[in-house]
Amino acid sequence: MAGVEVLGFAHAPFGAVKDAFAANFAEGRELGARFSLVREGETVVDLHAGFADRARTRAFGADTLATLFSTTKALAALMMARLVDQGRLAYDQPVADVWPEFAQAGKAGVTVEQALSHQAGLCGFLEPMEPSLWFDWQAICDRLASMAPIWPPGTASGYHPLTYGYLAGEIFRRVDGRTLGRALHEDIAEPFGLDIWIGLPDAEHDRVAQVQRPSALPDFGEINAATRAAFLSPWSQPGGRPEAEWRRIEVPSANGHATALALARLFGALADDGWLDGEQILSPALIGELARERIGGQDLVLPFEMSWAAGVFRNAPLKAWGPAEQSFGHSGWGGSCVFADPERRLGGAYVMNKQSTDLVGDARPKRLIEAAYAAL
Repeated sequence: MAGVEVLGFAHAPFGAVKDAFAANFAEGRELGARFSLVREGETVVDLHAGFADRARTRAFGADTLATLFSTTKALAALMMARLVDQGRLAYDQPVADVWPEFAQAGKAGVTVEQALSHQAGLCGFLEPMEPSLWFDWQAICDRLASMAPIWPPGTASGYHPLTYGYLAGEIFRRVDGRTLGRALHEDIAEPFGLDIWIGLPDAEHDRVAQVQRPSALPDFGEINAATRAAFLSPWSQPGGRPEAEWRRIEVPSANGHATALALARLFGALADDGWLDGEQILSPALIGELARERIGGQDLVLPFEMSWAAGVFRNAPLKAWGPAEQSFGHSGWGGSCVFADPERRLGGAYVMNKQSTDLVGDARPKRLIEAAYAAL
């Protein structure tokens, strides 16, 4: 996209990040995008450019909300970590302690951390169902509670693209009484002025950037039953309802909406001992527990070796977010990402509306993050 105007700022020494951001547009890789970095609580980069609609009539501005897809999982992981920090939940606690129905079909021993690190064997549904059923929270939770795992829980990870949100969200609701999205809004987003939503009110829908989907499917590698259930069956994705209804409901694995700046501020706090605007949203001990590896190795659903923590993944071995091995965060289908690097007290986020086929490690944010690390 030649001649696009890059708005925002990149403090010294991050000028090369702005150049890289402009290059992504000049090479035709973007429609609209935003990239933000927060270091030691200070926003040092906040850039946006392009268009929020496919017709290119509406600017991708500072108030444009982007659909996060699986980057949403990082928000759910944070909210679950806060329950643990408050002593209301334990990572090694069986899910069935708070959700008794979940004990069916051999799942009595599945722990919270196994569910959050994609080890529960519930990555999708083998049996056919109407795609519109994803809009019925209770129906999906009932199916998850009653189903037998696709593989023995705890023996391997297999990415749960949608079901993760129902698992985390139902555990959260059973403990807290509120939905996870409502708690995120009431406890974090609204008090700290963060433009982050899981469950988007109708009044905010006009701010959402239109997604330009890729022309091909991602490369899932060798296809197995778990991959088909997670991604490739006709019922693996929601369908049959208007897009506005998908935005409106809460699915803490896939339908978050946010600005890059809000995400970067939040994960900048996790990179800075949990401090956000003078308040500690998560203790340093729990940040370490959140980011500790629960399982590593070849994932059964994704064609990658992964290092899964408690709802986020670690930067090693994929190096999706620069060179720091101890960084953690999440990426979303098509390119979005958020990460925290506690060693450098750096948090960052990238959002966009032109999706690529990359499942993890999209070249656009990778280029920006590598330019940032080169400047440090």
